[in-house]
Amino acid sequence: MRPRDIGQSMNTTHTISESPLTDRVYLVTGAGQGLGQAVALALGDRGATLVLLGKTTAKLEKTYDALLARGAPMPALFPMDLDAAADRDYELLAQALATQIGRLDGIVHCAVLGEPPSPLNLQTVAAWQEQIQVNCIAPAAINRACERLLAAAPDPAVVLIGESHGHAPAAYWGGFAVSKAALEAYFKIQAEEWAAPTAPRVNLVIPGPMASPQRARTHPGEDREALPTPEALAQALTDLLSPEAREIRGRLMIWTPGLALQ
Repeated sequence: MRPRDIGQSMNTTHTISESPLTDRVYLVTGAGQGLGQAVALALGDRGATLVLLGKTTAKLEKTYDALLARGAPMPALFPMDLDAAADRDYELLAQALATQIGRLDGIVHCAVLGEPPSPLNLQTVAAWQEQIQVNCIAPAAINRACERLLAAAPDPAVVLIGESHGHAPAAYWGGFAVSKAALEAYFKIQAEEWAAPTAPRVNLVIPGPMASPQRARTHPGEDREALPTPEALAQALTDLLSPEAREIRGRLMIWTPGLALQ
């Protein structure tokens, strides 16, 4: 984590009114754009302190600046290439959170990597490995590394972002569908292992079509104006992290725009 962002992040005065998420700390992956950025801003509006994780520092800095401009607590940046990360990298993340911030109340896994649809015979081993690494292995490894920190929080919550093609695989979605199906399998295992009321509550949300950078990559000719926005889902995810949702755990939820997640 960058020194200029740590140390001050829990002490900065701000204009956010008191809310159920004030003084809580959330790690958001993929925070430089799309849903990750929208979730970070929505949590910041509720008074939470954010740790912004992503591959590209310049994108994270834009989210950082947007949070400060909205009067949110000063966030922390953690540039990290999930595609290249190994055990030691996840351990260093957890150590930085523990020593430089001192707590972690939740994680929202928004980082995603997907290739445009294509026949299986055109998909490479490297592309499959990258997608499985980012979409499944990284969330599981981050949760494992941060489990002790989460367990110390009064209401720890983890949200995984699934995908409709992982839930119901179809032709041409290949490695992306497999990686998201693997994430769904991991979620079911982790939810059982965290079944105790004192364990972190973990839920998986499937957004469906949404005007995100990932969607633009896989559907370049689509009318984005007709799609729900990441900001709309971000509000629902923020509610899912709130104390009022503490009884919601181990659920796979398909998001319907305009409706609460429950």
